[in-house]
Amino acid sequence: MSTKKKQSFLGGAAILASAVAIVKGIGFFYKIPLNNILGEEGKTYFDSAYQIYNVLLSISTAGLPLALSKLVSEAQARGRENEKRKLFSTAIWIFFALGLAGFAIMFFGTSWVAARLHNESAYWAIRALSPAVFCVCLLACMRGYTQGQGNMTPTAVSQVLEALSKLGIGLALAWYIFQAGMGQKFVAAGAILGVTIGTVLSMLFLIGYLLTHRSRAETLDVPESRGTLARHILVIGVPITLSNSAMSIITLVDTSIVLGRLQNGLGLTEEAASALKGAYGYAMDMVNLPPSFVFPVTMSLIPVAAAALARRDHREADRIISSAFRLIAILALPCGVGLSVLSTPIMRLVLPAQPEAALAAGPHLRVLGFACIFICVMNLTNAILQTYGKVRIPIYTVVAGGVVKIAMNYILVGTPEINIHGAPISTLCCYVVIALLNLFFVWKYSPTKPRYFQLFFKPAVATALMGGGAWATHGLVSRALSGHSAYGANAIATLCGILAGVIVYAILVVALRILRAEDLKTVPHGAKLAKLLHLR
Repeated sequence: MSTKKKQSFLGGAAILASAVAIVKGIGFFYKIPLNNILGEEGKTYFDSAYQIYNVLLSISTAGLPLALSKLVSEAQARGRENEKRKLFSTAIWIFFALGLAGFAIMFFGTSWVAARLHNESAYWAIRALSPAVFCVCLLACMRGYTQGQGNMTPTAVSQVLEALSKLGIGLALAWYIFQAGMGQKFVAAGAILGVTIGTVLSMLFLIGYLLTHRSRAETLDVPESRGTLARHILVIGVPITLSNSAMSIITLVDTSIVLGRLQNGLGLTEEAASALKGAYGYAMDMVNLPPSFVFPVTMSLIPVAAAALARRDHREADRIISSAFRLIAILALPCGVGLSVLSTPIMRLVLPAQPEAALAAGPHLRVLGFACIFICVMNLTNAILQTYGKVRIPIYTVVAGGVVKIAMNYILVGTPEINIHGAPISTLCCYVVIALLNLFFVWKYSPTKPRYFQLFFKPAVATALMGGGAWATHGLVSRALSGHSAYGANAIATLCGILAGVIVYAILVVALRILRAEDLKTVPHGAKLAKLLHLR
């Protein structure tokens, strides 16, 4: 029975991990051409709307769906079908109210919100995204309900459907409005409208799924009152919501400060400030990619560690958490260093229609590449601390990092000699503070203290050599192709540099025995992969 449950968990984790990979792949093909269409100003309008949306979204959906999923799973394990149904019917009204409130804030308070961000041209993008808040809240409730029943497929399908709509509709609308010459603020709104339409379609899909897959099993269990069930959902969900929404709130406040300091501190116009902020936004898009692919590793490993701790098997929990650290180090370090050493070439590669913006974004990415490493460590350590039951600590560490970020941005961005270049510096310092604090608390509360030096030393050595190889290869190929097309030469040199880095790193991972077979055992299909790679 336990084996069956474990296989079910691994299968569900594999489905969600595959969905994340597909969604991020679609997102790549959406964001890259969109960034070329938007330009630096349009990018800031788009990001401003999205950051408001993310705050309302995280407050509404960060913890409550997980709470619903947990309670539904427990009810199903006990065969309490009536309780399952009542949990869902109670939760849907909570999510309905949250979604309605979020929609009202974005739709009726558009002018006020845009003014607070010092970005009034984002008005139409914010308004176009407002219905998505309501739809996503209902989506989150339905996803939490199906996941609680051990069915990850509806969530995966709805996520892919949402991403495809964003790509097919949002990108097409942005291109059409751009060609019509209606202005970048309307281009951003068109791109955002594709997101809204995607959430509507995903919501309709899940409604249809639930209507056609209703459980008609009859049981004699008598569930608790709706008030009691709602309290259970809130008690579990609110601490997680506070932890996960803190960074979104800080990022939104930070955006307001950056644009405000550029305008009020340096005397720039809103358009000029938006252009500078847009170049920084381009770099952040690249930095946010690796953590999203690392997330499934965390998602797969941490529940297994929680089960080991529940059995008081501290040795097994330590093995799993050490494997998680090793895998994150193996994935995050080369991604971050690779983005840093090839920063400007990568931005020139992905922004062929915005060459000046690419050159402006390059220095930002050089700093933010290192921030990418600490973002991945933060995500993993947050999950470990939550596994240990220390759900409040990630809230405090994120707030500490956020205070550092806001204070440094206020000082650095308002300094004429530094201006927008202070934004990536403050972002790096923010995530360094969070990651280091989290690492300390993981060490403090771990039954067996993790040996960080042993976990990170070999991957760091391999990454340093990889970075040198990638940088040298790019330089050699660039010089060899110096007489050819500027974009073509850069594209070939960048791809050669990336390929050389991957080859060097792969050889070093095997030669230094950085990856072990046990590191893959708790990952879906990891045992087969370990056997294929001849790992011991």
